[in-house]
Amino acid sequence: MKDPQRNRSITGGLVLINELLHKLPPSERKIAEYILKHPHETVYFTASQLGEASRTSSAAVIRLCKSLGLKGYQELKVRISGDLHKPDEAQYRDIQPGEDIESIINKVTSNSIQAIKETTEMVNVEALKKAVAAIQKADRLHFYGVGASGIIAKDAQQKFLRMNKPTSAFTDIHNAAMYIANATNDDVVVGISFSGETHETAKIMELAKKQGATTISLTRYGQSKVTSHADINLFISASREIPAPFRSGATSSRLAQLHMIDILFTCVVTDQYDEAASYIEEIKSAMDFLKK
Repeated sequence: MKDPQRNRSITGGLVLINELLHKLPPSERKIAEYILKHPHETVYFTASQLGEASRTSSAAVIRLCKSLGLKGYQELKVRISGDLHKPDEAQYRDIQPGEDIESIINKVTSNSIQAIKETTEMVNVEALKKAVAAIQKADRLHFYGVGASGIIAKDAQQKFLRMNKPTSAFTDIHNAAMYIANATNDDVVVGISFSGETHETAKIMELAKKQGATTISLTRYGQSKVTSHADINLFISASREIPAPFRSGATSSRLAQLHMIDILFTCVVTDQYDEAASYIEEIKSAMDFLKK
């Protein structure tokens, strides 16, 4: 598979910091808050200078980079520099009571675009490659999610069935457990949870891992109960929500999850194009038969 990173600018440093800000320990949070207030200065600082400016230490700077899932301080600076060269983007905006239709259209559209853009910025290409390889080798593929994430699981099943691979999607923990009880190391189980803390999804992932299946998580960025049981972690933007009477964050996160599934499916199909084309042609023939 061709490297998706080759023609994609390296950005997302500020997004990653915003995603994890509330989870960081005090010293790392001080650095993160300083970076968000002074991103232009940060890209010219050494780790020691940033530690001094934020009244912490260079060691705390290195720990922050590790918490963000980055290789080091240099990668963080490169990502922040990429952010600073992007055109100004609209922030997430929520819907207020009595808002007019034109405003609702604009806000919902803006929030959806923002969620997809931020999710794209935090794609880990190496993790995506591993997920693609695992799915290609799998004998069976299982998706699991609860509530809104269950809708994503069903969508993923509908897509991957086109690859002529046995694919299941469950939203009930008991049905999923019965199916995954017989999983093997030739199976792949994908746990979908926006928060990453959904108890049922974490338990299904734990069971799948116990059975020897390859586990893939799809959650908001950061460590969580679900990611702790995953061999491969795929992340989406948490779409920074503003406290308001009507939250559009759930809509944005759903679109971000669908976007990540689309990326994963397209990578799998593109890497097995001839095989996929023959399967899709057979499906088209079956659909035409039903119409006659």
